[in-house]
Amino acid sequence: MQNIVALIAMVVVIALFIWLGVRALRARNSLVRWGGVMLAAILAVALSGVSALTATGIVRQHMRSAPVPDLKVEATAERIARGRAVADGFCAGCHSKTGVLSGGGDVGKDLPIPIGSFVPANLTAAGDLKHWSDGEIFRAIRNGIDARGRWLAIMSFTNANRLSDDDTKAVIAYIRSLPESGERTPDPPDRFTLLGLAMLGAGMLPDAKPVFTGVIIAPPKAPTARYGKYLLSYQDCRECHGKDLGGGVPGQLPPLGPDLGIVKEWSLAQFVATMRTGVDPNGHRLDEQMPWRPIGRMDDDELSAMYQYLAGLPRS
Repeated sequence: MQNIVALIAMVVVIALFIWLGVRALRARNSLVRWGGVMLAAILAVALSGVSALTATGIVRQHMRSAPVPDLKVEATAERIARGRAVADGFCAGCHSKTGVLSGGGDVGKDLPIPIGSFVPANLTAAGDLKHWSDGEIFRAIRNGIDARGRWLAIMSFTNANRLSDDDTKAVIAYIRSLPESGERTPDPPDRFTLLGLAMLGAGMLPDAKPVFTGVIIAPPKAPTARYGKYLLSYQDCRECHGKDLGGGVPGQLPPLGPDLGIVKEWSLAQFVATMRTGVDPNGHRLDEQMPWRPIGRMDDDELSAMYQYLAGLPRS
């Protein structure tokens, strides 16, 4: 609402510049007349461009849609345990700043440009998810859209949409089992600034992952490169380390991660120790923006699977 009011204000200012330009045409002094007209025209055109991009951003912000799947998740002990494992190794990186999935800090503060405020939601019973259906939670994880049909921007930028159907249902079962903790997340959780909307309208922000309504099946859990590929498909390693994990490149959102082909120079034990201590075999401490803590909570088979896959990557 604030951004719409600001957009209306920009339109009013544009009209004011046009009016001032018309007034300048009546000036007797030619310097004042044509100088005033040129200045008013330049300002009106510049602000018109900004307002057009902002309006486009507002439209794009409300364009994303996906159907709510009709499902009811059975909360078995096995499913809840699997959901806890996925949440601890993935979701907790953003949603567990002060407690178990009780909400995270503003992700927007970690971005180099002030495009907005993006607060990972409180997923416990203290948050709004207790009012959502299982299908609405599934849609939020898979396609980044909340129960009211609003776009969850940062969620849609992640690879959570690559979680298998079974793992997504397991996360839902685990979330349902959590007691109330923390405070309710501000509503809405995502708030673009005018700059963010203008950049969104200009296509300068990352693309949201495409809406997907099909079925995703994970390979059998085992310490294999095949299962490691699945784990890395939903972890957000590629957002920092590049699409082929060969290192981040200028132009992507920071931080720029190194080439993960370096893992082939480490032993499995060294890789596991790095993920669980945050210190690599060379004594280098991993950046705090690297979610090594949640990844380190994965069990030995999962970390071994990730290692097998990474160790098979070619060095760039």
